[in-house]
Amino acid sequence: MNKRTNFSWSEQCEPHKLRTSKIIKDHPEIRQLIGRNPYTFLVILLCVGIQLALSYWLADKSWWLVVGLAYIIGAFSCHTLFVCIHECAHNLVFKNRALNKIAAIIANLPMGLPSAISFQKYHIKHHSFQGVEELDGDMPYHWEAKLIDNSTIGKALWLLFYPLFQMLRPARLKEISLWDAWTVVNIVVEVAFMGGLFYLLGVKALVFLLASFFFSVGLHPLGARWVQEHYLTHGDQETKSYYGPLNVVNLNVGYHNEHHDFPSIPWNNLPKLNALGGTYYSSLHYHKSYTLLLFKFLFDKEMSVYSRMARSNRGKTKLEENVIQDGISYK
Repeated sequence: MNKRTNFSWSEQCEPHKLRTSKIIKDHPEIRQLIGRNPYTFLVILLCVGIQLALSYWLADKSWWLVVGLAYIIGAFSCHTLFVCIHECAHNLVFKNRALNKIAAIIANLPMGLPSAISFQKYHIKHHSFQGVEELDGDMPYHWEAKLIDNSTIGKALWLLFYPLFQMLRPARLKEISLWDAWTVVNIVVEVAFMGGLFYLLGVKALVFLLASFFFSVGLHPLGARWVQEHYLTHGDQETKSYYGPLNVVNLNVGYHNEHHDFPSIPWNNLPKLNALGGTYYSSLHYHKSYTLLLFKFLFDKEMSVYSRMARSNRGKTKLEENVIQDGISYK
């Protein structure tokens, strides 16, 4: 076996814009699915409420219960909140952009790390420049991939501390100013919230929230989502969807090909998009189990953090410019 020492390389533009054009031409009724879902804000309030209620209850409980419930309950609430932040990034909750930012900051509250506003900034670039290292915050650093290697322990540690790696990536992104008034508001609100929670409920409540967040995007079946979305598990197909039971509690986040093709369609309409798209989606490789994918990533020596497709920023097409990432129509 030859050890992978670099990302795979593509000379082609990312695949989603071309498929978007074909699907909308064959199925113009898909335009009816484009819009916003303000009920997502109720999901935010529910999940924040769950996390706060558990924090209060766990304040004087044993450590094994704090960590255990963070893994089996808190991780799911936090992951759903992360998906809600993602919806806010695409302005799919409210029409008003400021309201989407406020909703994202509220969803960010139980996570401990103030990341909602910065995520909104670099995530849209991920759609437009998938695989372009200097513009796509979802692409790992070369040193990151080299550091982790492809050992089971290395990949497990990478998933465990994935939030920290992800926080470092925006620093390399060009054309993005990470600091503005909204970023400061996000930080101040988050620090004040976590500080107040620590003062009122103590260290166990704080640890529960932080552990929930790290599990929700790290060493947990839910963490396999990052492998599912863009790691090369099936040849050179860059994006895979997940069609499994966790879509029920995580707002259809697994419909990732569908989301990249039509980022202006809210989470509740993605299954309808899949049905209308027919063979455009049924012909693609997909995953049905996050748990199986997690073990495949950890123990398959052919897979590593290098298992990503990279591309140059050259050759941006007119079609790409015509796709509105957070609007309500496609040209």
